[in-house]
Amino acid sequence: MPTVAQQLRSAREAQGLTVHQVAEITKIRTDHLRALEEANYSCFAAPVYIRGFARTYARLLHLDPEAVVRDLETELERSGEFSEPTNALGERTLLDLFMLQLSRVNWRVALPSLGVALALGLAIFGYRAWRHHQARDPLSRLGPGLHQPATPPAGDTLPLPGENPRR
Repeated sequence: MPTVAQQLRSAREAQGLTVHQVAEITKIRTDHLRALEEANYSCFAAPVYIRGFARTYARLLHLDPEAVVRDLETELERSGEFSEPTNALGERTLLDLFMLQLSRVNWRVALPSLGVALALGLAIFGYRAWRHHQARDPLSRLGPGLHQPATPPAGDTLPLPGENPRR
């Protein structure tokens, strides 16, 4: 059975397409297309790129993309170079599930909604703080008053006009 690289190259040549023409149509760089046709997967950063490019390339060449990706998976597993890391139990962790749910969020709707909710919460908090400030007794912070004698000591103050200074 031919490898994925051989299938892609023979289908491209059968249709009379050059690598540059395929690159123009698919917007995949020519060095990546050549790497796919030569089964040189070391130039790709992650297996997801290999699968995606192979699927796009297979669609262009009118091959069954799912069959091509299945064959590619088999080749990648045999090579062992791009095996997916898993945890010790081979299961998803809570963080994986949380990140999966975050990736499904429509952020164009969620962020403005979050902004509106935050603004509404701040407005309510500000209004309640203002109402609390208005209802507070302004004299509540004053301490006890100081005793002042009924008559000031003599000589400390000048008499007011109209008062009898000789009392």
